[in-house]
Amino acid sequence: MGGVAGGQADGHVAILVVCTANQCRSPLTAAALRRRADDEGLPVTVESAGISAQFGTPATRETIDAARRLGLDLSAHASAPLDVDAIVAADLVIGLERRHVQEVVLAVPGVFPKVFTLKELARRGSAIGPRREGQSIGEWLAEAHAGRRPLDLLGMSVDDDVLDPTGSRAVDHLTTAEEIDGYSEIVLDLLF
Repeated sequence: MGGVAGGQADGHVAILVVCTANQCRSPLTAAALRRRADDEGLPVTVESAGISAQFGTPATRETIDAARRLGLDLSAHASAPLDVDAIVAADLVIGLERRHVQEVVLAVPGVFPKVFTLKELARRGSAIGPRREGQSIGEWLAEAHAGRRPLDLLGMSVDDDVLDPTGSRAVDHLTTAEEIDGYSEIVLDLLF
């Protein structure tokens, strides 16, 4: 990982991760990104929020257990609702479903070029290649964004969405956590 300029003057990159209730997928993603950034000494901060979250709700028991199995600690997590200021301040906003990207863009029109689902960013970023030396986060995201249309984000997509295991029989929490951890590694490798 090279010394590539970040989103802010000091090279620091602010990432906001968004899901529905901020009790499962976004806290898992934020924790996975934080751990990798800390382990590699990357200038990254990660926050999480939910489009329908209430203040202060803990992560679900199943999420805490799945996180623990990956070496992540979500026992102190407290949910936070999506905030316009946090969207604007972030260099990159990652949703866990297309619907989360839609809600972020509806909340702050004009941010579409910096808002992706986790899987979409990994896929599009892999197609254009890692951020180049001296290339800003904004420039790299603009390349990843090229050709995207808001219409492409309608409906659900196995290519773009990380399924919500809460209350679902289609997917379990550990599988979701492992999927998120893998995509988080890809995204940070591409960014740095």
